[in-house]
Amino acid sequence: MSWQHLCCLVSDKSCFDRKHALLQLDIYRPVYYILPMTQKTDTRQRLVDTAAELFHNQSYSATGVATICGQADVSKGSFFHFFHNKQELALAVMDQFRDQISQTLVARAFSPTIPPLQRLEKFVEELYVFQKAQTDKFGHLPGCPFGNFVMEQATQDEVLRQKAEGCLSSLVNYFRTAISDAVQSGALPPVDEQATAEAMLSYIEGIQLLAKARNDPGVIRRLGKAITSIRVPGEP
Repeated sequence: MSWQHLCCLVSDKSCFDRKHALLQLDIYRPVYYILPMTQKTDTRQRLVDTAAELFHNQSYSATGVATICGQADVSKGSFFHFFHNKQELALAVMDQFRDQISQTLVARAFSPTIPPLQRLEKFVEELYVFQKAQTDKFGHLPGCPFGNFVMEQATQDEVLRQKAEGCLSSLVNYFRTAISDAVQSGALPPVDEQATAEAMLSYIEGIQLLAKARNDPGVIRRLGKAITSIRVPGEP
């Protein structure tokens, strides 16, 4: 029995008594106190990482729990120790996507040290680089992870629809801050800042969809140049 399998067994509440299991297997007590917590953390993260890649590059519907467990090298019993179902795992996946995007694309593009309109252009370029890398790695352009969930599940699963909408709304906030700064600096005329931010993100989602349909990340770079010309006038 491998260390990994043993730790999975003794950390799963549905299994037999942990202490009894360790005594039966003649394991030293320090191992009992240290390894299970590490294993629990690593196992859950492997499930989230594996599901994130599969959901993004295949689809949510086409990816079953058995496939996720097999690729993550995790038993189904351990899966259900961490997640009640695939939907709950998908919520964790979207949280991770949101955090990763905030820490990478958003952090690099929307720095307050960058002039407001250049932030929008920088975001388009960072998005192109990301989708190009994914295309090179997997052979196809996966698109926006949140947009994919919306297109696939919005009419099927209200919980996933709301989660994806919330993640997209968090991106709108970065656009709105850049637009507000641009208006204050005179780089943009007065506009409906919230509506303009939503229109810009909608445009970004649209060109990602077209890029996915053509399997061509260059669409993002080519059409993304129009991002700073999008405006929704304010109320007269």
